[in-house]
Amino acid sequence: MATVELSQQNFDEVVGSDGLVLVDFWAEWCGPCKMFGPVFEKSSEQHKDITFGKVDTEAQVELAQAFEIRSIPTLMAVRDGVVLYSQPGALPAAALEDLISQLRAVDMEEVRAQIAAHEAEHGSEPHTH
Repeated sequence: MATVELSQQNFDEVVGSDGLVLVDFWAEWCGPCKMFGPVFEKSSEQHKDITFGKVDTEAQVELAQAFEIRSIPTLMAVRDGVVLYSQPGALPAAALEDLISQLRAVDMEEVRAQIAAHEAEHGSEPHTH
């Protein structure tokens, strides 16, 4: 699957769906983004079961602000609607593949149990996204 351009209009629908979604926050003027772009695209062709989305931070300022994107590229990974990873930096292909393997191995029932326990202890905080 090729990458999907994400915007305010389709972000929640795409990222909130079941399964694994990788989101690349980028901008046209960003040198490291241009280096990471082909790595991200190639990975999207190798992992057809994962949704690969791209957010142009210049065109989608509100999305970048909502996720507190301070430096680009930033890669965010969401699985079953839960953000599991969000870090700036252009990953080399091998590191991206390693991250994907780790994300696939996450026990989502355990993650949901941890979230529920945290919310029970601290109260649930309103979601701004």
